[in-house]
Amino acid sequence: MNNQFIPYGRQSISEADIQAVVDVLRSDWLTQGPAVEHFEKLVAQYCGAKYAVAVNSATSALHIASLAAGLGTGDTLWTAPNTFVASANCGLYCGADVDFVDIDPRTYNISIVGLEEKLVLARQSNKLPKVVIPVHFSGQSCDMSSLYKLSQDYGFSVIEDASHAIGGKYLGTPIGGCRFSDMTVFSFHPVKIITTGEGGMVITNRQDLYERLIRLRSHGITREPSLMVGESHGPWYYQQVELGFNYRITDLQAALGASQMSRLNEFVARRHELALRYNRLLGDLPLTLPWQDSDGYSAFHLYVIRVDIPRRKKVFEALRAANIGVNIHYIPVHTQPYYQQKGFTEGMFPEAERYYAEAISLPIFSAMTESQQDRVVSLLREALS
Repeated sequence: MNNQFIPYGRQSISEADIQAVVDVLRSDWLTQGPAVEHFEKLVAQYCGAKYAVAVNSATSALHIASLAAGLGTGDTLWTAPNTFVASANCGLYCGADVDFVDIDPRTYNISIVGLEEKLVLARQSNKLPKVVIPVHFSGQSCDMSSLYKLSQDYGFSVIEDASHAIGGKYLGTPIGGCRFSDMTVFSFHPVKIITTGEGGMVITNRQDLYERLIRLRSHGITREPSLMVGESHGPWYYQQVELGFNYRITDLQAALGASQMSRLNEFVARRHELALRYNRLLGDLPLTLPWQDSDGYSAFHLYVIRVDIPRRKKVFEALRAANIGVNIHYIPVHTQPYYQQKGFTEGMFPEAERYYAEAISLPIFSAMTESQQDRVVSLLREALS
């Protein structure tokens, strides 16, 4: 049997993608030029949103989105523990405190019931969050309609962490339209749905947030006379009006991202084919398959199975030994040593911990062949037997 390594995720680069980057290399612009603006417009239009700000990573996007939402010292950000650490760290970057809400046992997204219960208690103690970041785990949207209603009742801003979810839908419309949120963040890391190499983006429908995001992306600098102190010295003049960052993305990356956008729907459709095929091939095995909410259309960044705790590690190790690049998404953030130093302990969010103890992410990517998938399934059967 072919023993070639099969990763859990990987990019798909076409000749058109390569040519798009070459065209930029031969142009007058390499960094912040017309390709960045073109990429931003493509993504905003795809999502049905007004504004997009491309940056050098989704972590940077989460950071400036949190700052744009007014998060700072004395405030609190809430997110789910079943995520990469960046979803929580962005609150700490702003000087805020961070807390978590346990996950729903079927979707592995933030629990709306748990969120509402926690909000009731937080209002009683006058410790409501300033920002809540729902994470669309594996590409499946959170219950954004219910979450938005809670945001209206309790007065917090909503930043969707859709790092897994570009190309997915919720209630029939693209994730990223910000119908139920202030901002949405995408990731363009190579294992995600589309890639810019490294990169991220913030989407919003609010002009005030867009203008601040633009400044925060580039050192807090503006060339807008109405925002300056005193009069402009001339067309060359700029002012730093707040503390920003060098979070800019390059034209090289944006050109790749724009080219990839032409295949986004194709990428997601293929992931659905692979997920449905996994469902058929694995249906008789002693494991839990990913559940899909009828309100959404997942981007299927991940395909996660759950195996009973006594066997999970052995199955994982057997697959890795056979060159199947399975992975675990995610170690609950509150169990990380850095967060335990802040007072979090194991047992605080039991659903996320139970999920983590059983989860295995199987390979899924748009260029995956059926023969590769058959090999994954065959070796998984062998490991479970």
